Amino acid sequence: MSELSAFPAASPAEPTPSQTVGPFFAFGLPFSGGADVVPPGTPGAISVHGTVRDGAGAPVPDALLEFWQTGPDGRLPSRPGSVHRDGRSFTGFARVPTDRAGDYAVRTLRPAAPAGSVDAPHIAVTVFARGLLHHLFTRIYFPNHTEANAADPLLASLDDDRRVTLMAVPDGSVTGPGYRFDVRLQGPGETVFLDLIAGSDDSDGRAG
Repeated sequence: MSELSAFPAASPAEPTPSQTVGPFFAFGLPFSGGADVVPPGTPGAISVHGTVRDGAGAPVPDALLEFWQTGPDGRLPSRPGSVHRDGRSFTGFARVPTDRAGDYAVRTLRPAAPAGSVDAPHIAVTVFARGLLHHLFTRIYFPNHTEANAADPLLASLDDDRRVTLMAVPDGSVTGPGYRFDVRLQGPGETVFLDLIAGSDDSDGRAG
């Protein structure tokens, strides 16, 4: 018997498992203060929170989300070490895991329109989760920017039922002003995700 014949061929009825993202996030990616784009007690701070759900509507308990945004001045922090939590600075970045109920929450400031951009104020979001071959990109927009949202190229390219999946919903509480933004990975109400892969057929940054 040859070395090759010693290993039986895989049966067509037994496909090998695919390689997906996670679950591995608890091994170092989350960090202390990762949900605080600004420290507690910052004037004007808001919460952005929600639930990540799969195609069946079930919560995803081990997703990881990253948030990138401008500050109220429309600028992105760019100095070395700007994402370091020093207890006083706006970092423009958060990284948070979902909990067992699929929930997440970050503390931040309302973004301004990026300097020199035609885009409306928004927060860029990257989603990692098991079952995904690649991480996903989306955005959070805020309903109070009526004129800017109407002129935003991405929002203008979407039908009403798709545009609403990118809009945060005000739901302030006793802890202060807040916005709810749920992420639906597939199925009814699926969140609009962006195709940012260079060279793809529809890599113009519009909805995928």
